[in-house]
Amino acid sequence: MEKINKLDPWLLGSMAGLMCMGLMAVFSATNGSGETDLFFRQLVWAIAGLVVVVAIYFSDYRLFKDSAYIMYGAGIVLLLAVLVFGRKIAGQTSWVRFGMFSFQPSELTKMITIIAMARFLSDDQTDINNAVDLGKALGIALLPASLVILQPDTGTALTCLSFVVPMIVMAGFDLYYIMLAVVPVALMLSGFFNIYILVTLAVVSLVIFFLLRKQVMLHQLLITAGGVASGLLTWRFTASILKPHQIKRIQIFLDPTADPQGAGYNALQAKIAIASGGFIGKGFLHGTQTQLRYIPAQWTDFIFCVIAEELGLIGSTLLLLFFLALILRLVWMVGAIKNKFVELLLAGYASLLLTHVVINVGMTIGVMPVIGVPLPFISYGGSSLVANMMMVGLAMNFSRNRRNIGY
Repeated sequence: MEKINKLDPWLLGSMAGLMCMGLMAVFSATNGSGETDLFFRQLVWAIAGLVVVVAIYFSDYRLFKDSAYIMYGAGIVLLLAVLVFGRKIAGQTSWVRFGMFSFQPSELTKMITIIAMARFLSDDQTDINNAVDLGKALGIALLPASLVILQPDTGTALTCLSFVVPMIVMAGFDLYYIMLAVVPVALMLSGFFNIYILVTLAVVSLVIFFLLRKQVMLHQLLITAGGVASGLLTWRFTASILKPHQIKRIQIFLDPTADPQGAGYNALQAKIAIASGGFIGKGFLHGTQTQLRYIPAQWTDFIFCVIAEELGLIGSTLLLLFFLALILRLVWMVGAIKNKFVELLLAGYASLLLTHVVINVGMTIGVMPVIGVPLPFISYGGSSLVANMMMVGLAMNFSRNRRNIGY
């Protein structure tokens, strides 16, 4: 009873709210479509996830640190196995079939990678400002990301790297050197857009360098100049850098109307669905865009449109508030915790969760390219649901053991 009384209401409440809204959205998105069995599969996964949460909640919190590398090795083996035995869906070999259920190892491996990185970075022997240790930390994240790219699943691979910078910075790595690496890449990517964005980023990068070091050194100027040059040349080499479908994604992101019946169809229909929801929405199971299936497989990456159309601005705001409550609670725990392993793990998961929400919602409202990233707890997919519930279960475990861990 004492352990139950220590349940964190913020973590439990926000997770429960997200799960309920997710199940409602999946039910509505599949209602009358011949895919109604997807809702029952998602419900089964949700129940399985609750079992996982309970098991983790009552476990010894030290177990996860002690077994971090074993879990990481198992995750790598799963990613290798899926390349050999995986099931191909929509051009990606990312799933392993178990009867009527499919399992996506990459979703679980993302969480395991966070745990493994937290273990490595929290070791007393690790010096993140040492080139060898930095290389090992980056290698822990890059290995699974590389295997995911081979599936190929670029969106998931990118999210596999979203927690790297926050975790190594929290481990003591100098943010200044992060900027040295990020600026030329950002300037190069800006070449896909226009010269005004390129110049703006170049100026901003120099200002940031100046504020960080109080002086503009030669290597800063050289790196910025190199980034600008790369940005100006990027558009000339686009065909050799990116695959045709990746180029198409960028073009559609910039102008969805360029191919309204093809690659831009989902993006345009998503905007129509969201805008038509208005303030209070059209009502549960009454969204025309949703119920008439204008957005293919809308129960996956575009499920935010279902909530926005049927529950309106009120429902969308409630959904985002649940995410905000969960992320802020994780961030609060990071600030209050005194255990380096737990601190790094929670920071990594908060970063991953925020990345998923920003990219998914961003691509449905047209401010981010469509790269196939699910909305945690909401999009159909048992692997993603259980993996996220596992991490919340870990956070609840740490909260329960706050005296032993050190608050």
